[in-house]
Amino acid sequence: MGVGALAGMAADRLGLRRSLLTGQIILALASLAGMAVTSPTGLLVLRALEGLGFLLAALPAPSLIRQLVRPSQLPLYLGWWSAYMGTGIALALLGGPLAMQWLGWQGWWGLLGLLSAVVVLWVLRRIPADAVRAAGMPGAPGDSGAPWWAPLRLTLGHSGPWQVALLFAMYSSQWLAVIGFLPAVYAQAGLGAAQAGALTALASWINVTGNIASGRLLQKGWCARHLLYTGFASMGLGAVLVFGTWTEGLPVLRYLAVLVFSAVGGLIPGVLFSLAVRVAPSERTVSTTVGWMQQCSSAGQFLGPPLIAWVAGSVGGWHWTWALTGTAACIGLLAARRVRFQAA
Repeated sequence: MGVGALAGMAADRLGLRRSLLTGQIILALASLAGMAVTSPTGLLVLRALEGLGFLLAALPAPSLIRQLVRPSQLPLYLGWWSAYMGTGIALALLGGPLAMQWLGWQGWWGLLGLLSAVVVLWVLRRIPADAVRAAGMPGAPGDSGAPWWAPLRLTLGHSGPWQVALLFAMYSSQWLAVIGFLPAVYAQAGLGAAQAGALTALASWINVTGNIASGRLLQKGWCARHLLYTGFASMGLGAVLVFGTWTEGLPVLRYLAVLVFSAVGGLIPGVLFSLAVRVAPSERTVSTTVGWMQQCSSAGQFLGPPLIAWVAGSVGGWHWTWALTGTAACIGLLAARRVRFQAA
């Protein structure tokens, strides 16, 4: 949440491939080191380090995709890319308990570290070096004598990055709050941990369908603003059905509403990643723009769930959750009206 824009700027200046490799190496080393840690403090420190590695690995990806695919295919591939979070959460919820049952939590952590190491080898073999891709491209990293903070100033000086960042914050604050609290809601309803985990994993995974669909629809010429309207409206109405008192005693309807909330809401990240590479002020600020969007998204994830938990604790239940998520959905709908859908 605190360094997303700075990490994106570092990726732009360091080089996209080098940033991706550095991030995956940090992830691998921190995860493998976690196998030997025995204190909660040590685990949290390593998780913070992994957070930095995650940013360095994730933020350059949209800009890399922009350079490696044809312009006509860009929305499609960015839609696929936007599915990484829902896919990762679903795999962790499903695979984590099974792996820890056989390997223990240290083995699960080590397995993820080895996975990052495999990604490092794959990137080295398959993605061209920064110097090779940048040959003949204006604005390549390192070709300017501008101060180090110039990309950040340029990014924050344009309205486009602020608009997509606000939209992502409104999306993430709703999605993580609802998906993150599902296990607690199911536990209160009497479901076991295994059932709650499986239902939550499906709700997370189905978000991927919206991510992928957004890329296909944008490629076919659908209006980005209309897709954002559809996503935010579905999340707002879905949360009303999930948490409203009038659906008590209808668990199947509530779960179907969760699936609609996640699936149709998944249109939003795919659209916003496509917009981020278009509203970036220049080629050299794409990762900085995505970093600012990620930073505001993380702020939404950080603030939304505690606020909802506080309200639920104050009123003695989840029945007012829809009012908070609905407010975020309404802000998203209003903000979508003001977004410029062309380069700044």
